[in-house]
Amino acid sequence: PLRLEIKRKLAQRSERVKSVDLHPTEPWILVSLYSGTVCIWNYQSQTMAKSFEVTELPVRSAKFIARKQWVVAGADDMYIRVYNYNTMDKIKVFEAHTDYIR
Repeated sequence: PLRLEIKRKLAQRSERVKSVDLHPTEPWILVSLYSGTVCIWNYQSQTMAKSFEVTELPVRSAKFIARKQWVVAGADDMYIRVYNYNTMDKIKVFEAHTDYIR
């Protein structure tokens, strides 16, 4: 059987988590929430580094694109949004799907 050793642990109360992604070089965990918020947690300092509201509907999926310094988020409003995670500027918004992300 596969045995994994826990190297770091982050315990934090939040609203329902819909997706999680790890940054490849920074000690960050990207979390998208049912509330429409996306958070970046620093697992070394155990603190929230950044948080921003994407929409009022659930954000079903969010992903780091490290080489561009982006966070890409897909939500139940049928839009995909691209943000610069350093400045939190919205880079692009486009309608990308006609049904909910499952």
